[in-house]
Amino acid sequence: MSITTIIKEATIHSPLEFVWYAWTISERVSEWFAPEAVIEAREGGKYELYFVPGNKTGMNTRGCKVTKLKSEEELQFTWKGPDQFESIMNNEDDLTIVSVSFKPINETATSVMVKHSGFKAHEEWTEAINWHEMAWAGVLDSLKSALEKGEGKLCCQP
Repeated sequence: MSITTIIKEATIHSPLEFVWYAWTISERVSEWFAPEAVIEAREGGKYELYFVPGNKTGMNTRGCKVTKLKSEEELQFTWKGPDQFESIMNNEDDLTIVSVSFKPINETATSVMVKHSGFKAHEEWTEAINWHEMAWAGVLDSLKSALEKGEGKLCCQP
């Protein structure tokens, strides 16, 4: 039974549409999340991140899919953990789920909440849960830095 959900939140001082693009356009995602990304922003589309450029066999979310998409409101996708947790969390039939919600605070700031669910209540999952707690905090820090400091190509229309 799944009992653990990781929740991380951040306020990003950037307009909602830019924060949305940062999660839903491959080129944007590869500027702050993973060096290679294949994002098809539609339900059933790919949400694949490749953390080691050119490596399609390890440290990636290959095969993960968008499971819910409400423009500028919510993005949900399946998730594969890093290689060290492959045996417990990368079974195609029982992947964890990441849900990202977006709320405008005003015209220049957006609240982002990441909820990662589907972790199991087994001792062998403890390290994976702890790793993801740290990783999602780092992901949001990277997003915040990329959007607020103007790094990359985060402007204009896609």
